[in-house]
Amino acid sequence: MRNLVLLGGGYGNMRVIHRLLPNQLPDDVMITLIDRNPYHCLKTEYYALAAGTISDHHIRVSFPDHPKLKTEYGNISRIDLEQKKVLFHDREPIPYDDAVIGLGCEDKYHNVPGAPDYTYSIQTIDQSRHTYQALNNLNAEATVAIVGAGLSGVELASELRESRKDLNIILFDRGELILSSFPERLSKYVQSWFEEHGVSIINRANITKVEEGIVYNHDDPIPADAIVWTAGIQPSQIVRELNVEKDAQGRVVLTPHHNLPGNEHVYVVGDCASLPHAPSAQLAEAQAEQIVQILECRWRGEPLPESMPKFKLKGVLGSLGKKAGFGLVAERPLIGRVPRLLKSGLLWMYKHHNG
Repeated sequence: MRNLVLLGGGYGNMRVIHRLLPNQLPDDVMITLIDRNPYHCLKTEYYALAAGTISDHHIRVSFPDHPKLKTEYGNISRIDLEQKKVLFHDREPIPYDDAVIGLGCEDKYHNVPGAPDYTYSIQTIDQSRHTYQALNNLNAEATVAIVGAGLSGVELASELRESRKDLNIILFDRGELILSSFPERLSKYVQSWFEEHGVSIINRANITKVEEGIVYNHDDPIPADAIVWTAGIQPSQIVRELNVEKDAQGRVVLTPHHNLPGNEHVYVVGDCASLPHAPSAQLAEAQAEQIVQILECRWRGEPLPESMPKFKLKGVLGSLGKKAGFGLVAERPLIGRVPRLLKSGLLWMYKHHNG
């Protein structure tokens, strides 16, 4: 019996499971899913958990229940590519015949002194819970500094504004205009939303140091009662320690069939994979679809396609609280209530089909 081991229960490996079960998995293959948590977490909604506008159970989805799916829990310490084993800090190793590494990402602090020690995070569900506790316990008129104004920072700042109207919120952005990679019309809309709702934006920011209760922007100290870091990501430490080729961002370089060069039994999906798009749940799912196709070909002993089709991503949707949002769908910018409704609908559909 072959053992397909899925490392991490994120969006990519959840898609692998749902494509192979209940009917596509060969009789001689079992799936073993390894995760720290006993449920799939909706990472795209961690900002709302941290802000206190949704509760914990809203962003948990049970793993599928099937006789050919075995779920194991533990803290992975290392992946032994030569021995084909997953090693743990707290249990015996698990061998694999094929493996899909989907261990996600961690905050990237860009060597800013003090940032790992004095900032909160929303990269994991545990960190988001911790951040929620810190933000929820702040006194009235306290100051929250959010470092990084990408999608996560923008959604956290807007959601926190709705949750705690008494707080002073400062959003630090490196660009001339917030969300500068989006069309200017969309960026101006988001920037004006923050101005209208009393969120301070510091553009052209450069955080040079963080101390307890202080953010240094261009070496100028700015006091804050809580500091949340959303200024970049990097692959998980387990992946960073793998002795394989990586790109400039530390993501694993793969063949066109998504496996390690020279190793057709190990695949990498999601945030840890070097792909021609920014990491996202949508991208991880699209990649997982292709990985399943390749696995099925190899299991049947069939030749692999010479190339894989380009990913067809539908766009990006972001929220500004519960009533407004923004997005880029088919290269068309969307602002206002419609993109917020679209995002809510997609989230409901995901939970309905995966729960």
